[in-house]
Amino acid sequence: MTGDANMVITIDGPAGTGKSTVANAVARRLGFGFLDTGAMYRAVALEALRRSADLENAGGLAFIAKHVNIEFDWERQPPTLILNGEPVSHLLRNGETSRVASLVATVPAVREVLVEQQQKIGRERGNIVTEGRDQGSVVFPDARFKFYLDAAPAERARRRIVQLRARGEFHDFNDVLNEIVERDKRDLNRSVGPLKIPVGARVIDTTNLMQEQVIDQIVAAVEGAGA
Repeated sequence: MTGDANMVITIDGPAGTGKSTVANAVARRLGFGFLDTGAMYRAVALEALRRSADLENAGGLAFIAKHVNIEFDWERQPPTLILNGEPVSHLLRNGETSRVASLVATVPAVREVLVEQQQKIGRERGNIVTEGRDQGSVVFPDARFKFYLDAAPAERARRRIVQLRARGEFHDFNDVLNEIVERDKRDLNRSVGPLKIPVGARVIDTTNLMQEQVIDQIVAAVEGAGA
């Protein structure tokens, strides 16, 4: 849909705002690639769990990030994450991996490694929709289109409960809500790549919106700009 061979669209926001689903759908609608940066942090977390790594040892987590091989199978929709030659996308969304990923993401050296990989993908893949917490502010500050999704914590917790139940996992609402609030604090206060609204980003409050409405808004904004 565009002659710009290196267009990047960033979608940032806190946990539970539907970034991954929305970004993937927007990418499909526009014929772009979808970069799930959260999956990259989850992959490092999965490898740390497999190695029984000390999660308090930032140096050890950075070592893992530097030495694991993270790739995407771009022929699949959404792209499958390949960790050390093994497709692991189906292993990245359980509660334990998610919890460790939120810790891994606070390690500056880990972020440095993965940000560099993300920027390389942006250069090599061309047109992509990428989601995360620092995509428009740190990784791709010059992206042509930037969006920031938000929602009330209680609504984000409700969505998370629905996701977990769909996988056969049952959790207490208040526990999930507390986890989201704590995750927000870590993301907002970390020293490198903190969660914030990127300069020039369009903010979309998704609390009372269906995902399709959010997708429509983003696609309309991009297409309306004559991309």
